[in-house]
Amino acid sequence: MGLFSFFTKEIAIDLGTANTIIIYNDKIVVEEPSIVAIERNTGKIIAVGKKAMMMHGKTHENIKTIKPLRGGVIADFQSAEFMIRELIKMIFPKKSLFPPALKMVICIPSGITEVEERAVKDSAEQAGAKDVKLIHEPMAAAIGIGIDVLEPTGNMVIDVGGGTTEIAVIALGGIVNNKSIRVAGDDFTADIVEYMRKQHNINIGERTAERVKIECGAAITDIENPPEDHAVHGRDMLTGIPKEIIVNYAEIANALDKSISKIETAVLNALEMTPPELSADIYRTGIYLAGGGSMLRGLDKRLHQKTKLQVHVAEDPLRAVARGTGIALKNFNKFTFLIK
Repeated sequence: MGLFSFFTKEIAIDLGTANTIIIYNDKIVVEEPSIVAIERNTGKIIAVGKKAMMMHGKTHENIKTIKPLRGGVIADFQSAEFMIRELIKMIFPKKSLFPPALKMVICIPSGITEVEERAVKDSAEQAGAKDVKLIHEPMAAAIGIGIDVLEPTGNMVIDVGGGTTEIAVIALGGIVNNKSIRVAGDDFTADIVEYMRKQHNINIGERTAERVKIECGAAITDIENPPEDHAVHGRDMLTGIPKEIIVNYAEIANALDKSISKIETAVLNALEMTPPELSADIYRTGIYLAGGGSMLRGLDKRLHQKTKLQVHVAEDPLRAVARGTGIALKNFNKFTFLIK
């Protein structure tokens, strides 16, 4: 057993729709966009992660970029397997005589089906994992934020990712109730693309819209430190000529309003379904926000206005889920009932 454990490498993976983060030896060793670039003729992988992202939207007919995950689940099985394998190669670049036996904990959305869970496990096994365990995203986020999930106290965690928003009430090491909706960061990006087309007659790409969201995205029109206006470049829909327009954060807040309203409704639904004793706890502890989408300016304030509860944004929201998955991997025996 000792010899086997010597060859076993333990890694934690936050397999996200937008980014994949891998933790090894308590450190984030890989943090790359979840995208692969493939040569159409041969099916050969050209690039994974940041390199593939640079090609996204700029490819010719022989190269295609694929995002293997959509809505938090694997949409393209083969690409997901390629991606996981290539990202693992980034941690262990040297070829050894005995490749390491990989023990993985992967986090998954709480609302996915058994078939979708199986797809995640199969992809990881095809990529070389000998032992694969799964943990739900809101639980991993709660652990990553620093909440003691085993306590008999109710905590509400909202994880706004790329493909899904996970809302869960956690107590005694389990999810008491959860709401998983497929409205998240990717929808915000799509809203910006649509807004630019309708309001400014300009066609912009996904990467440009993502940049607009990061540079001057907001959830409300009255924020304390507003970002500077942002120059957006795209193609004029009337003339077909490239052009530049300037947008401000208030415009983007209006563009995102519909999607954020859906998240608000889901939060209110989750609160309605919460047992009264846990509601009392949530009133005291408030709501915790994690995930890349929670970095949207004013989202915490908007949720506070809607629920009248305190809203805390995690210290490093983008990596909270990955950190929690890493802690769950380290305390495998303590968290056995959280990990399946």
